[in-house]
Amino acid sequence: MSASPIVVRYWAAARTAAGVGHDEIAADGPLTLTDVVRRAVAAHPDTRLAGVLEICSVLVGDRPVGTEDPDTVTVEPGQTVEFLPPFAGG
Repeated sequence: MSASPIVVRYWAAARTAAGVGHDEIAADGPLTLTDVVRRAVAAHPDTRLAGVLEICSVLVGDRPVGTEDPDTVTVEPGQTVEFLPPFAGG
């Protein structure tokens, strides 16, 4: 039995850059946020997704992790990672 995938959700400009609303990343164990980003970008070659993800706020589950080192943020199989670009307006 394989572990649940990590669901990566893209919002606004990230969704536009990826061309999809979400991806599912297969993971047999925990990944770092850096690994999740690498896999997400690799799933959408020749797009501007990498640049957009660099400016996004990031949630792992319900926890904001934007100020943390992505090499130290652990994402477990079955968790959701959300990328939220800056929004204009108020």
